[in-house]
Amino acid sequence: MKKYIWPFLILSFTYCQEKAAPPEPILPIPNERQIAWQELQYYGFVHFNMNTFSDREWGFGDEKPEQFNPTALDTRQWARIAKEAGMKGLIITAKHHDGFVLWPSKYTEHSVKNSPWRDGKGDLIQEFVDACREEDLKVGIYYSPWDRNHPDYGKPEYVTYMRNQLTELLTNYGEIFEIWFDGANGGTGWYGGANEERKVDKFSYYDWPTTIDLVRKLQPNAMLFSDAGPDVRWVGNEHGFAYETTWSNLMRDSVYAGMPEFSEKWATGQENGTHWVPAESDVSIRPGWYYHAYEDHKVKTLPELMEIYYKSIGQNSSLLINFPVDRRGLIHEKDEEAILKMAAKIKEDFATNLVKGATLKSADDRGKGYEVKNLADGDFDTYWTTPDGQIEASVELDFGKNVSFNRLLLQEFVNLGQRVKAFSLEKEVNGNWEKNRRRNDDWLQANFKICRYGSPEDPNQLPGWKRNSNNLRNRGFLRSCFAFSSQNLANSGRKSQHHSSRRKSANLFLVGWKCS
Repeated sequence: MKKYIWPFLILSFTYCQEKAAPPEPILPIPNERQIAWQELQYYGFVHFNMNTFSDREWGFGDEKPEQFNPTALDTRQWARIAKEAGMKGLIITAKHHDGFVLWPSKYTEHSVKNSPWRDGKGDLIQEFVDACREEDLKVGIYYSPWDRNHPDYGKPEYVTYMRNQLTELLTNYGEIFEIWFDGANGGTGWYGGANEERKVDKFSYYDWPTTIDLVRKLQPNAMLFSDAGPDVRWVGNEHGFAYETTWSNLMRDSVYAGMPEFSEKWATGQENGTHWVPAESDVSIRPGWYYHAYEDHKVKTLPELMEIYYKSIGQNSSLLINFPVDRRGLIHEKDEEAILKMAAKIKEDFATNLVKGATLKSADDRGKGYEVKNLADGDFDTYWTTPDGQIEASVELDFGKNVSFNRLLLQEFVNLGQRVKAFSLEKEVNGNWEKNRRRNDDWLQANFKICRYGSPEDPNQLPGWKRNSNNLRNRGFLRSCFAFSSQNLANSGRKSQHHSSRRKSANLFLVGWKCS
C-alpha cells in the first residue's frame, strides 16, 4: 500500500495553492507609528495646572507659584478612572499658556518646585507617569509653545528655552506616545513684567522642522499633534465631532499650527492630500477645559457623550476626552459618574456581534489569503479585497433569520491607503435587493466607520443584507465585519423625543472592513 500512498501525497503538495500577491498601495499611507496610534482610538486629556487655581481658562502669566496647592492630589485616581472608562492612555498639560510647569524644570522658577505642594519637592509629571504605568496606560504630554510668563517670548532665546524643556520632558519620563502642541500662539501677556502684546509669525517663529527633529531623536515612536501634524491633526473644533467625510489624507505642506482658516478649509482632510495625517477629536466633559465649580451641573449627559463617540471614532477620528481635574487634585465625582456611564453604554451597544452567526459571500475576491471570510475573523492583519482593476464589489451577509439592528461598523484596511469614497447598504425583500431607505448613498469609508439606522418604531428585520462599494479611488479592501444588537436606544446618542434628532437609532453593528 505504501507505494500508492506516496504519489497521492506528492499530488497534494503539488497543487497546494500559494497566497495571492497583495495589492499595491495607493499613496499616502500611514507609517508604523500611525498604524499603532490608530488602534488606540480612545484616550483621555487631563487639564490641571495653574488655571485650576486662578479659575481661568487661559492664565495671563502673572500668577504666583504659591497659588498651586492641591489638597488631595491623587494621580492614581485619574488613571483608575481612565482605565475603567476604556481609555488607552492619558495626556497631561505639562505647561499651558501661562507658562507654569508641573515638573521641577531647571530652566524656570515658574514651577511646582516653588509651590507649597509637596513642600516644593514634588514632580507631578513623575507621579502622573507612575500612575499611568501602573494601569497600563500610555503617557502623553501637552506642551504649549506660547508662554505668557517668559520674558523672552517672541525672541530666538525663547525657542531655545522651549526645546530645553521639551528635552527634559522627553528624556526623564520614559516612553511618550503623543506630544500635543497647542495652536494658540502670541497675544497679550505678562512676559516677565513687560505686560504687553507680542505677536509672532506662527509659520516660522518656532522653526518647527528643527523642533520635530529633536522630538524624533528623543522619542522616535511618539505621535506629534498640531493643526498641521506632522503625525496627527486637529479635527477643527472642540465639540468632539469629526465629519461624515473625514479623509486621513492632508495637504500637509499647505497648513501650519494656529492657521486661522484651518477649520473652514482644511480640517476635513482632502482626497488628494499629500500626507497621511489622521484626525483627532478633542472635547471636554464639561464646557471648560479647566475646572470651575460653577460648571458642576454642566457635565455632559450620556446622550451627549454617546453622540460624541459616534461622531468621532465612528467618523474616522480618534477621541480625546478631557477631565478638568478639580482643586483637590481629583477628577470630580460627577465627571467620573458620567464617563463610566458612557463606558457601560458602549459596552452594551457592542455586546452582541450578529455577524459571527452570519454567512458571508462575495462573487469576487483576490484569491487565497483575501477571501470574504476574513471580514469576520477578528484579525487586524487580514482583509478581503478584489482583483486588480476591479473598482466595484459587494459582500452579502445571510443571518439565517430576521435580525434587528441599528449599528453598521465598517473598517477599511488603510495600511495601504484610504480608497473607498462611497458605499451603500441594501436589504433583501422577497428575493430583491433594495437600498436602505433611511440613509444617503454617499458614505465615505475609513479606518473606522459607524453608521446608525432605523428607529424603535420601525426596526429593520430582514434576513439578508448586502454592502456595496460604489465609488473607489482604486479597488477596495475590507478588514473585518461585525454586527451588534442594542435594545436600549434612549441613551445611544439619540436625542429624546422632546428634541429634534439628526439621527435615529435601531439595532445593529457591522464592525470592520479592510481596504487596501
